[in-house]
Amino acid sequence: MASHRRPKQPSRTRVTVLTATAAAAVALSSQAAHADPKPKKEDVKSEVDKLYEQAEQATEKYNGAKEDQEKLQKEVDALQDKVARGQGELNDLRKGLGAVASGQYRSGSIDPSVQLFLSGDPDTYLDKAATLDQLSGKQAEQLKTIADKQRRLAQERAEAAGKIKDLSDTRKALGDKKDEIKGKLAKAQELLNTLTAKEKEELRKEEEKKQGQGRSSRGNERPDLGNDVPASQRGAAALAAAASKIGSPYVWGATGPSSFDCSGLTSWAYAQADQSLPRTSQAQANAGTRIGSQSALKPGDLVLFYGDLHHIGLYAGNGQVLHAPKPGASVRYESINNMPFQFGVRV
Repeated sequence: MASHRRPKQPSRTRVTVLTATAAAAVALSSQAAHADPKPKKEDVKSEVDKLYEQAEQATEKYNGAKEDQEKLQKEVDALQDKVARGQGELNDLRKGLGAVASGQYRSGSIDPSVQLFLSGDPDTYLDKAATLDQLSGKQAEQLKTIADKQRRLAQERAEAAGKIKDLSDTRKALGDKKDEIKGKLAKAQELLNTLTAKEKEELRKEEEKKQGQGRSSRGNERPDLGNDVPASQRGAAALAAAASKIGSPYVWGATGPSSFDCSGLTSWAYAQADQSLPRTSQAQANAGTRIGSQSALKPGDLVLFYGDLHHIGLYAGNGQVLHAPKPGASVRYESINNMPFQFGVRV
C-alpha cells in the first residue's frame, strides 16, 4: 500500500538562508543593471573639448579684467599722487594766508574774513559778494585761490575713491574668473584620468592627425604654407616671431616668452614687430582692417574664431593657422577649418 506521508518542510533556518541569498542576488543584479557605465573615449573627448573651450572663454575674460585692473591701478596711483601734491600746495597757500593774519594780529586787527577762513571752510563765506568787499585785493585773491584749490582737491579725492571702488570690483571679478578656469581644467583632467593608457594614446594620435602633421607637430618640420606673401613687413615679422615659439605650451593668462594663451601669443608676436596690440582676442579684433573672406587672408593677418571671438591666431598661409590652441597643447600649425572662422584682421 502506497505511503501518503506529507513531504518534510524545510527548516526555518534553511528558509531564512535561502531568502537572504536570493535577496542578495537580486540586489547585486539590480546594482549591476543601474551602475553607471564607464564613459566612452569619444564622450570623454567631447566633454573635455567643451570644458577647454569654456576655460578659454573664461581666460579671455580674465585677461580683460586683468588689463582693466592694471589700467585702474595706474589711474588710482596717478590720482593719489595728484591729491598729495594738491594738498601740499593747499598747505603752502594756507601758510601764506596765515602769515598775513599774523601780521594783522600784531598790528592790532585781523580782517574778519581772514579770521573766518582760518577757522573753517571759506566757501560759504566767499559765495557772498559782500565778503570780497571786506577784503583787500591781495587777500581776496588768496582766499579765492585757496577755495578753488579745495574744491578741486575734493573732486580729485572723490574721483580717486570711485576708481578704488572700481579696482576692488575688478579684483573680485579677476578672482572669480581664475576660480572658474581652474575648475574647468580640473574637471577636464578628472575626465581624462578615467581613460586607459591605450585610450589616451589614441587621443594623442587623433590630435596629431587633426593638425595634419603627424609626428612633425612635435618636431621642427612645418606643413606646406604655400607661396602667399605677407601684406606687410610688420605681419611677416609677427608671423616669424610666433613661428619661433612652436612647441611652447599653452598656459592660460600667459603672454610669453616661454608660454602663451591664444591672445598672449598674438600680442607677443606683434610686439616683436614693434606693434602694440590690446590684450584680449575681442579687443584685437578691432586692431586693424577686417578681412571677411578666407581667400583674402595674407600670412601674418590675425584670424578670429567662434561667435564670441574668444580664440585668435595668426594666418600662416595655404589654409594654415599658427596659434596657441588650448590647455594641454602647444603652439602649433593647424588647419583654419578645424575651428569656426569668423574673420581676419590686417594690422
